[in-house]
Amino acid sequence: MRVGIIGGSGMYDPQLLIDSERKKMHTPYGHPSDFVMLGDYEGVPVAIIPRHGPHHTFNPTQVNYRANIWALKELGCTHVLAPSAVGSLKEEVRPGDFVFTDQFIDRTHKRQTTFYDGSQVCHISVAEPTCATLRTLLAKEAKALKVPFHEKGTCVVIEGPRFSTKAESRMFRLWGGDIIGMTMCPEATLAREAEMCYSTIAMVTDYDVWRDAHVSLDMVLKTMKENEQKVKLLLKAVIPKIAKERACGCKSALTGALL
Repeated sequence: MRVGIIGGSGMYDPQLLIDSERKKMHTPYGHPSDFVMLGDYEGVPVAIIPRHGPHHTFNPTQVNYRANIWALKELGCTHVLAPSAVGSLKEEVRPGDFVFTDQFIDRTHKRQTTFYDGSQVCHISVAEPTCATLRTLLAKEAKALKVPFHEKGTCVVIEGPRFSTKAESRMFRLWGGDIIGMTMCPEATLAREAEMCYSTIAMVTDYDVWRDAHVSLDMVLKTMKENEQKVKLLLKAVIPKIAKERACGCKSALTGALL
């Protein structure tokens, strides 16, 4: 068992792990976004990849999602926690809230979305694209830490790097979206193909443009900084409590999916 973390620069913190080392990885799909940081936290092996590379080099379209997931799988990761910044599509989902997403609407169109793009076809089920067991644990620990959270939510995943128009944002609300982001797809699908337990930690920074209210850059940066501190506390609380034996269906997701 090893816990993988795919996150931003705030997660790439040597102080988070004991006896950490940077490992260069190569996969059949190229290099991951950066070196993988390996180490332990309270006896649990952990691997961390900064999703957007060193100094935020890659925009959401350019991230090599397949290489990132493959590298974590090759390192023995059974679970993946994926912090990311998102905007809110609902009044009740407030800046500073965390959302443990259980559904997505994929609006991306430029990304490699499967490991099986050769002679073998994989019709993976993503009816429930994230691990319910991980989400429940995240919610329990967030509650204990008094972090405002939503145990479920639908993320509209856009291609980026541009943000939405007001018309798009209002349409996404009508579709039932709760939050809007740029990285859950194809990350969640690839983790499912790799038979890993995957959960987002979607950190709300502001309301999307459907809401006619002025948002200053200072406000957004302040919320992002606060979210970064909260997610570090949440990860430290959750990692030691992840069960080594998996009772969910994530570990057998490929059963019946390959042709």
